[in-house]
Amino acid sequence: MQIELTPKEFRRLLDMVYIGNWVLNSTRGSDRFADYDALQSKLFALSPALSQTVGGITIPSNAYMEGGIHEVISFYEDNVFYEILAEELSRRDMAYPEITDENYDEIIGRMEDYMAEFQASGVDHLVLED
Repeated sequence: MQIELTPKEFRRLLDMVYIGNWVLNSTRGSDRFADYDALQSKLFALSPALSQTVGGITIPSNAYMEGGIHEVISFYEDNVFYEILAEELSRRDMAYPEITDENYDEIIGRMEDYMAEFQASGVDHLVLED
């Protein structure tokens, strides 16, 4: 297989590969998906300016990792966290119903209320009670 990419397209591909591998492997500890690490290594090896070799393995360079990619990942993680939290709190408020056509609008409305609060105050106003 052969594909042709502009330098900008290749950089975007590297970003997508790095983000995808981060999602797949960042929480796995020693039980990483090695085939994804190997593919990332293979692709980053094609861009010496964005990679470094450590112990015979090509990895993204420190400059690449400090160049804003983790801010993108963090933005995504924050959004997912708040959306899941808003849904869980909304469903809790309604005694954890299955989502149906009949209750969908109510759940979405509650989620929007929680999301507005999270956008205004983060989790500062959340209180846990026994």
